[in-house]
Amino acid sequence: MALKTFRPLTPASRFKALPSFEEITKTSPEKSLTAPLKKSGGRNNNGRLTSRHRGGGHKRKYRLIDFKRDRRNEVAEVIAIEYDPNRSARIALLQYPDQTKSYILAPVGLGVGMKVTAGENVESSVGNALPLSAIPLGSSIHNIELIPGRGAQMVRSAGSQAILNSREGGYAFVKLASGEIRKINASCYATMGQVGNVEHMNVSSGKAGRSRWLGIRPTVRGMVMNPIDHPNGGGNGKSKGGGGRQHPCSPWGQLAKGFKTRKKHKSSDRFIIQRRKGK
Repeated sequence: MALKTFRPLTPASRFKALPSFEEITKTSPEKSLTAPLKKSGGRNNNGRLTSRHRGGGHKRKYRLIDFKRDRRNEVAEVIAIEYDPNRSARIALLQYPDQTKSYILAPVGLGVGMKVTAGENVESSVGNALPLSAIPLGSSIHNIELIPGRGAQMVRSAGSQAILNSREGGYAFVKLASGEIRKINASCYATMGQVGNVEHMNVSSGKAGRSRWLGIRPTVRGMVMNPIDHPNGGGNGKSKGGGGRQHPCSPWGQLAKGFKTRKKHKSSDRFIIQRRKGK
């Protein structure tokens, strides 16, 4: 995937860098694989705002992605690469011999006409899904299960990949993009290759309106608010974090930098061999 830039004829186009969508081969989704998607606007089931800066945006339909890859040893053909408004990665439309269709995340190098399959004894090529016990060491993988049969939960965003380091005692040791090394049951499935749309991180919207199309509402800094509205508000002119020298925090006082939010005794800690940042 490449990015396209624009001549700086307007302030919006000066720094704009958008995806070229040259890999997209089908513009409308497969109707049988879509579901209605209702917007929450950041509200919970009580109607209270629990996630700020959400609302509006273009109407979307959810694409039903096959994260389980439970049709084993059946060869499917890639018939289209599509855009998915609900995720950063592109999706590939597969067709099986019985004419049923399904969506998977499109890895780098997967194109129309290629064949993919899932199973224990399949070839370790791009787009194929295998258990971690059957994947060659040092391979790039994505779409990784944490519990056998539950479906992929990790390494699903655009451009992400993990490396299979080693295996020992029925577990596979996987190095994630953050640097964390995690122990995963070797019977869990993963897909070969790196998630596509690698240039997604370099996209620049260019204007605020494009964020509104995506359902992202404006964010106001706490420092420019009044003391009644935010702990960092108040002060004369540009003061450091309001009237005092307090650290950046949320409107409810929770520290924004350095405050650890992970539970001290989380049950999954025993699967983490090395934390990110090497600590």
